[in-house]
Amino acid sequence: MENLIALLVAAPLLGAAVLLCGGRRLDRAGHWIGTVLAAASFVVGVVLFTDMLGKGAEDRALHQKLFSWIPVEGFQADVAFQLDQLSMTFVLLITGVGTLIHIYSIGYMEHDERRRRFFGYLNLFLAAMLILVIADNYLLLYVGWEGVGLASYLLIGFWQHKPSAATAAKKAFLVNRVGDMGLSIAIMLMFTTFGTFAFGPVLEATGETSEGKLTAIGLMLLLAACGKSAQVPLQSWLGDAMEGPTPVSALIHAATMVTAGVYLIVRSGAIFNAAPDAQLVVVVVGAVTLLFGAIVGCAKDDIKKALAGSTMSQIGYMILAAGLGPIGYVFAIMHLVTHGFFKAGLFLGAGSVMHGMNDEVDMRKYGGLRKFMPVTFVTFGLGYLAIIGFPGLSGFFSKDKIIEAAFAKGGTEGWILGAVTLLGAAITAFYMTRVMLMTFFGEKRWQPDAGGHEPHPHESPKSMTIPMIVLAFGSVFAGGFFSIGDRFLHWLEPVTGHDHGHAPVSATTVTAATMVVLVIGVAIAWAMYGRRPVPAVAPRGSLLTRAARRDLLQDDFNHVVLVRGGEHLTRSLVYVDHTLVDGVVNGTAASMGGLSGRLRKLQNGYARSYAVSMFGGAAVLIAATLLMRAV
Repeated sequence: MENLIALLVAAPLLGAAVLLCGGRRLDRAGHWIGTVLAAASFVVGVVLFTDMLGKGAEDRALHQKLFSWIPVEGFQADVAFQLDQLSMTFVLLITGVGTLIHIYSIGYMEHDERRRRFFGYLNLFLAAMLILVIADNYLLLYVGWEGVGLASYLLIGFWQHKPSAATAAKKAFLVNRVGDMGLSIAIMLMFTTFGTFAFGPVLEATGETSEGKLTAIGLMLLLAACGKSAQVPLQSWLGDAMEGPTPVSALIHAATMVTAGVYLIVRSGAIFNAAPDAQLVVVVVGAVTLLFGAIVGCAKDDIKKALAGSTMSQIGYMILAAGLGPIGYVFAIMHLVTHGFFKAGLFLGAGSVMHGMNDEVDMRKYGGLRKFMPVTFVTFGLGYLAIIGFPGLSGFFSKDKIIEAAFAKGGTEGWILGAVTLLGAAITAFYMTRVMLMTFFGEKRWQPDAGGHEPHPHESPKSMTIPMIVLAFGSVFAGGFFSIGDRFLHWLEPVTGHDHGHAPVSATTVTAATMVVLVIGVAIAWAMYGRRPVPAVAPRGSLLTRAARRDLLQDDFNHVVLVRGGEHLTRSLVYVDHTLVDGVVNGTAASMGGLSGRLRKLQNGYARSYAVSMFGGAAVLIAATLLMRAV
């Protein structure tokens, strides 16, 4: 079975190569080629998963070495894959949800003349993400990490004829390069500390390494995770990434890119367990981001950007759980998987709404769409109920576990984190209910577009609705299935470990508190958007609302601190270069020029002048000799 691991990557990588290099002759069949090869990777993953289930918990890890990448003395890097319970979870999520998004894209991109290229980029995205999660060393993981960054740049800017899309792609690329510097520095520190990049030797040696080095490595890994998973302070690219086609939003937000940071932290759990300061920073970043994203989501009228804020917030829950160490590792991944179902379903539902509304994204121009798009309404509604944690649906099981784990941290820290997660749950219930009410309920509010064409809402084709239905099943049943007999906990525990912590309150109390804040959030949203008409133009709102519409001024902060700061730093360096560096260089050159000009006067060609110089020199030598003898 080890020999099948490479096929996981080979299938979508082959699809990317064929579709991007095959030319226009493949335009008619390109979307089918990309979808079939994505599905083939999923089938290979299912075969490997079935084989893994037949083995004992401690014997499930598979390893395949393809070749030595960089074999030199003192430096060994292999192209080798590792498939254990953690990476298998990601493989099934990436290929399963990724295949559904491919199928959805067949209908969504039907009229795009560059559809073949789009599916090539999708295949490239899957291949890069699979390399990232099945690599057996950090250097190969870095290859997948950069591949995901490249594919996201190509997909976000796919409609590059739109200046906003081209700008968003560049922004995502540049912000992620900042995080990628963290990963590259972490890998360098690992090699100088451990002499290897391989997961096994690095993670096993953490007990013999100083806490200071592990803290430095952990903080650099966190910086990398902040970039890919859009966590504070590298979150500014995520909302703009909605400029790409909607299937891209579903792929990035649900199954691939933003989950990479969570995977990196959980995979490196031994490093963070031995570096409590770095672990604390992870928790703080997750807690801040889950509230940051939720507040931003409350003020967005663009349906995709509201969901983008939601993604930022939900990934914040996962990062917070990962920062709790063995108390939260399993639940971070569990919420990641359930989130993959309902967030992909929500984004595909948003795309279905846009498909029926002439690509309109402003929810203030929707209203009453449940009558015109019943399948989209039901599937989107189930995703909505799942994400707010409605009892019995997937989010109820996974998010509640993170809230319980936050309280189980114990002490004052546990109470603070528990309160933050509950507050985040209340805000989630508010902004997701707002999205649901503004889109599917109330009176219709759509108007003719600039060209005089009035939208005619209609249900999407089956190629789009079938993936939405499948994802809706996952949104409903996945969390409960994972929780029966703690089967997901037992599945991941051999890799991640688990600690029950010291919860100051019972799980029943936490669940009751979660239900209370859920009802409060829904009730406030209903009072604001369900009982009264939605105005066509957003009211000015409070200072916080206006700030949230501008992403809590994150771009303004970056412009003032980084752009303006960078400009001032550059000007200062130019001034120093011109006045100090050039001054020293030019001054030295001028001094030498002046000295040489004066010395040149001594070389005048007159023999009497040379004789005088020789006589003077001889006199000085004789005088010095006599003086030394006298002394």
